[in-house]
Amino acid sequence: MKYYFSIKLTANEFLPYYQGKIQNVVVKTNQGVKVQFPAMHLRKHLTLSGIQGDFCLQTDQNKFLSLSKLK
Repeated sequence: MKYYFSIKLTANEFLPYYQGKIQNVVVKTNQGVKVQFPAMHLRKHLTLSGIQGDFCLQTDQNKFLSLSKLK
């Protein structure tokens, strides 16, 4: 299953996720569905200004497969 969503977090807002204090991210997809996934998968998308953009989350039977940033 593919889920599309947008996210905008400053570096400070993402800090508790990065530190592991908060394990999961919950986002509302473009289709209006709430989806939860491990925050560690967003780390590679972190910049000095934070995390922002459009993403595609792929799952199979509710198991995480991949998270990619769309251009």
